[in-house]
Amino acid sequence: MPLTAQEIEALKKITSPSVANAIETFKVRPREQGNLSSDIRAVFPDMGPMVGYAVPCVIRAEQGPIEGHRASTYGWWDYVLTIPAPRVIVVHDLDDPRGQGAQWGEVQANIHRALGFQFCAAHASVSHANVHMVDFGIPIKVGGVLIKPGDLIHGDQHGVCTIPHDIAGKIPEAIAKVEADEREIISACQSSGFSADKLKELFKRIRPGTY
Repeated sequence: MPLTAQEIEALKKITSPSVANAIETFKVRPREQGNLSSDIRAVFPDMGPMVGYAVPCVIRAEQGPIEGHRASTYGWWDYVLTIPAPRVIVVHDLDDPRGQGAQWGEVQANIHRALGFQFCAAHASVSHANVHMVDFGIPIKVGGVLIKPGDLIHGDQHGVCTIPHDIAGKIPEAIAKVEADEREIISACQSSGFSADKLKELFKRIRPGTY
């Protein structure tokens, strides 16, 4: 079930590292999973964190489209609207090296803004070259992470991660607990009575079994 508008807005007030920290507390997946490679991050960080449901597609730009291997543009637009808003277009580039043609120029950006558009990327490209869509609506791998249609995505200037659906609504509360613990640790480190033994005792209390 999609998150409520209030739950989405709550996630948009949180940084992606904080979201990743919160996910760890639920122990629903290994810590190294769900985090896209560090080169992918918000292009316009002043717009704040990006939160939405994945709309995956596959593109190629180095070579022109092969007959029978080009996805329907109209079909793509219709498909985008089948994913609940807010949406995040997730693009797998088949070219090697990637980025030989730009998928998003002024026209495409405005089309997808109207459909529900937010933006994180690894780089910019000077030309669209022969860019075309090969497929859409299938699981794709981006930044080392397998992303399926409808996966919940969170991204900002720090990076991008996926959020498991079953814990998404609990993330803000989990972050509050993590940050409270972190403030206590920082406060102990900055106190005049600091000692390594006191820090160890603090860790045993708030992070038992971790160290």
